[in-house]
Parts: sequence; structure tokens; C-alpha cells
Amino acid sequence: MAMMVVLTTPWALSPPPPPSPLSSTSLFTNFPLLSALMAFTVAQSIKFFTAWYKERRWDFNQLIGSGGMPFSHSSTVTALAAAIGFQEGFGGPMFATALILAAVVMYDATGVRLQAGKQAEVLNQIVYELPAEHPLSESRPLRELLGHTPSQVVAGSLLGIITAVIVHLIILACS
Repeated sequence: MAMMVVLTTPWALSPPPPPSPLSSTSLFTNFPLLSALMAFTVAQSIKFFTAWYKERRWDFNQLIGSGGMPFSHSSTVTALAAAIGFQEGFGGPMFATALILAAVVMYDATGVRLQAGKQAEVLNQIVYELPAEHPLSESRPLRELLGHTPSQVVAGSLLGIITAVIVHLIILACS
């Protein structure tokens, strides 16, 4: 005869918490997703208009491209983490996960990607100085704007927090 053992945990026996006023039941009312997308859109728009101000020409690549100030990936993951903190609480595992994701993204941008961009600059200069008959002299240049400076990351993360706070206040005012 087989014996079945059922393991229970205290949290498995307790009822689920009541839904928060910010709980999301639809993709279009998902507070963390809306905050992250809004922060990304605002950051990319800032880059678009900043490029126009500096160069006096419209560069539509700025709307989707990476690099520059403010760092849109930083604003996106920071807005996501802040919104999850507002919705689920800053002491929960969802916030911890989003915070670690944000830290990894920002660390990667100021470390590995920034150094890869600097290496691309050096390699492009080497290829530029090759004689015309060299097989690599006609190769396409490598992208140099890959990483971000710490100030770009800080600006992006501040933008993300501000965006999440504004979206949070709007949702509270509407509910």
C-alpha cells in the first residue's frame, strides 16, 4: 500500500491577499507595464528632441536607437521596479526581482557595453587607417555608442522613478 505525504507551508494555507487598488487584470491596466513603457517612451522622446536641438535636424533613429542621455533602458527597468514596489510592496519578492534586474541592466551598461563601445572606436580607427588594398578597408564601421556613462544611467533611473510616481498618482486619482 502506497502512502502519500502532503507537505504544507504556512503561506500555502493562508488566503490570497486582497487585490490592491493598483492590481492589474488587463494588459492595458497593468501598472508596472504602463510605467515601464511610459518611461521608455519619455526617455526616447527626450533623446529625439535633444538630437534635434543639437544638430538642427530630425533623427528618427533616436526614437528607437540605444545610447545617449537619458539611458532609456535604465528608466524602463527602474520604472518597472518602482511600480512593482508601489503595487506589491517594497518588501516582497517581486520588487526584489525587479530591483536586481534593474541593477544588472545598469551595471552592464556602464561596464561591459561601455567598454565594448570604446573598443569599437579603436577598431574603427584602425580600419580607417588601413591601406585601400587591404581586404578589411571597406568593412562597415562598428557601432560605437553601445554603453552609457554613470551620469546617463543615473539620469535614466531618476526619470524611471519619476515616471512611476506620476503614473501611480494618476491611477490613485482615477480610482
